[in-house]
Amino acid sequence: MGKLENEARYERRKGYLQQALLAAVAIPGLLLVATAAPNVLQLIERLPGNKYKFNYRMKSVASRLAQRKLVRFVERNGRKYMEITEAGRQVLEMEQQKRTFEKRSRRRWDKRWRMIIFDIPEKYRATRSRLRVMLRSLGFVQLQGSVWVYPHDCEEVIALLKSELRVGASVLYTIVEKIENDAALKDHFGLR
Repeated sequence: MGKLENEARYERRKGYLQQALLAAVAIPGLLLVATAAPNVLQLIERLPGNKYKFNYRMKSVASRLAQRKLVRFVERNGRKYMEITEAGRQVLEMEQQKRTFEKRSRRRWDKRWRMIIFDIPEKYRATRSRLRVMLRSLGFVQLQGSVWVYPHDCEEVIALLKSELRVGASVLYTIVEKIENDAALKDHFGLR
């Protein structure tokens, strides 16, 4: 089990490194990296393996970001630079919203349920599936087929999600005072 835990930690750190590099590219000036990703230097020290392979790791991360079309390489004055794409900005903004969302979800419950209801046509099945995966990753619980519930404010994240997936009016955000037989939901979210 120890090996699996180490691999999971490594994957999380790799993701953090990608986010830090994306933030660094988004903000002009290397000194601002500390503001965008305050623990990036400590994170780099804790990466497994030889610390002298840092340049190789950064190139690997940069090429993965370029493959996902989150950054692009441009040449100026004979030197190669990375710049963030619009898709990269959206991913970065979504990650920042997720962090804000996670902080808000630790607050006291206001006894209101946030409900997401969607009706996405069959021809957009991939978008519908992606929406479900994203809602699940944010901590929502599926109440019925196209109805998902969360106990805390998440309007900004949902607006960003709707924009990213381009689903507009197909996804509705509602605030509900009461859900019949919500005891299981309260137990799931630890609200009792």
